[in-house]
Amino acid sequence: MTYEECGALLDEIAETLPQELYRELNGGIVLEDGVRYHWYAQNNDLYILGVYVRDNLGKSIKIYYGSIIRVYRNKTLDEYREILRRVLVHELKHHNEYLAGADDLEYYDDEQISKYLKSKGYTIK
Repeated sequence: MTYEECGALLDEIAETLPQELYRELNGGIVLEDGVRYHWYAQNNDLYILGVYVRDNLGKSIKIYYGSIIRVYRNKTLDEYREILRRVLVHELKHHNEYLAGADDLEYYDDEQISKYLKSKGYTIK
């Protein structure tokens, strides 16, 4: 999948989701070309596929094309469509939970990082 194909798939997916999920997402969805590693990554083996951003410029979602390609190699466009859909829906859930004052998905993400670190031999307190 090329960067351009990824962008087109992401646009297609975004158009199929309910528009109310995008309320107050004033920075939109941004496709970044590069790879992004998680700050807890050991030997650069934990990738960030997408992130919900709240900063001085507003609220946006970034999807990392390079990370998706590294993690999911040699998939069909239909498989990439489903992967991108899952990543986008995950980040939209972060956005909507933030708007609602909830953080259930943050706890889930933290649990996943804890499992990763335990698998690398780290003790989590």
